Amino acid sequence: MGHVNSVLMALAKCPNPTVFQKTLSVNNFCFGDKEWPYPMGHISFVGKLDGETLKAGAPAGAPGWTRDLMARHSLDFWLTSEDLPDPDNRVTLDPQGGIVLQYTPNHEEAHRRLIAKLKDLMKQQRKCQLHGHECHEGLFARNLFVGQRIPLAGVAHQVGTVRFGNDPRTSALDIHCRAHEVDNLYVVDGSVFVSSGAVNPALTIMANASRVGDHLLERLR
Repeated sequence: MGHVNSVLMALAKCPNPTVFQKTLSVNNFCFGDKEWPYPMGHISFVGKLDGETLKAGAPAGAPGWTRDLMARHSLDFWLTSEDLPDPDNRVTLDPQGGIVLQYTPNHEEAHRRLIAKLKDLMKQQRKCQLHGHECHEGLFARNLFVGQRIPLAGVAHQVGTVRFGNDPRTSALDIHCRAHEVDNLYVVDGSVFVSSGAVNPALTIMANASRVGDHLLERLR
């Protein structure tokens, strides 16, 4: 499993000179809302896009100065939704030993609703100041959004290949992350996850590893 990710860029009338803007996140929709009582995900800023970064998604032949101008006036958002377990999504080996990845995205409706929430929030902005500069009619007056889904090859947080659980028929590890069939084999990385959450997993991996470490100390005593 990997996150369901998208990048959404909003263009402002006034420039955005921020160098590193990935310091704000919104988790208001992690547990749904009145219209959709299910988790939608996490919204944060992306580290500032530039003209070269936009080249990958720009139309062929788009001049560099256009991309640079767009980047100078952009607010760049990263949206993440949970990726749920699917028994048909798996990593296997072919007869020659090559890696075979079989994956179909899920939780798509929740992610679409998360994107719609962000767009709606942006449209509600009528007047603002950005670094002391008036944005005239509104930061998002032109309502121009450019969205792009991140492909699977862009995933950095793959999880769930050796998930834990109570039932050996549906999990490889027990709740202490020990292999059901091997007494001294423990796994404490992201493989143990039963789903891929809507946030980066590093702190959860560290917390779980600490938990398993305490269990091992108690067991060795």
